[in-house]
Amino acid sequence: MPIPPIAPYTLPTAKEVVANQVPWRIDPARCALLIHDMQRYFISAYDSTADPMRTVLVNLAALLQRCRELSIPVIYTMQPGNQHPSRRGILADFWGTGMTLGLDTEVVPELAPSTRDIQVTKWRYSAFQRTDLRDLLAFYNRDQLVVTGVYAHMGCMLSTAEAFMSDIRPFMVLDATADFTRDEHLMALNYTARRCGAVLSTAVLLDQLTADSDTATRRGDTGAYVG
Repeated sequence: MPIPPIAPYTLPTAKEVVANQVPWRIDPARCALLIHDMQRYFISAYDSTADPMRTVLVNLAALLQRCRELSIPVIYTMQPGNQHPSRRGILADFWGTGMTLGLDTEVVPELAPSTRDIQVTKWRYSAFQRTDLRDLLAFYNRDQLVVTGVYAHMGCMLSTAEAFMSDIRPFMVLDATADFTRDEHLMALNYTARRCGAVLSTAVLLDQLTADSDTATRRGDTGAYVG
């Protein structure tokens, strides 16, 4: 069952999102980048020559490059094709049988995984459900998660909330996520900022993702340092 076309919309701006409840900063020694469900099946619903996806692809590519330069773990969630009904479960009641095997399952070429990146098979909205994401973050000694991708008010927001409930500090990137509508996108950003994480722009994150930003975090962040 294909995803219905998603109408273009202008991305929310930082001025429209409520103030973050926490003063967290990104530290390259503590964070991992989550690229959530940026597969052809989902992205084909957008017009990639118009916002939100036009800007999201550019911003995500910039974040991906910076994370690779700083040896920050990059984790892709990827839903499998031709899911058996026992795996698909009641997700099928809302979304049908899902994608088929083949091109649908591939990450869009602008963000193609490298051999160093990590690919997690994803089964439910949250990237933590029925996966080893928690174990991966613990293995890499990471307690911060940068959340990007689609869809903001579904998998991205629920992954952010579950990271929070696992004492992993989540950061949702307002202009490196996309949704079905602008209203749903803004709702996800506001919920995250109020209840379970921090919302930042790509520009702010790139400014914080520098080789010496771990020193700034040690000075300015009162939370326990891991690593």
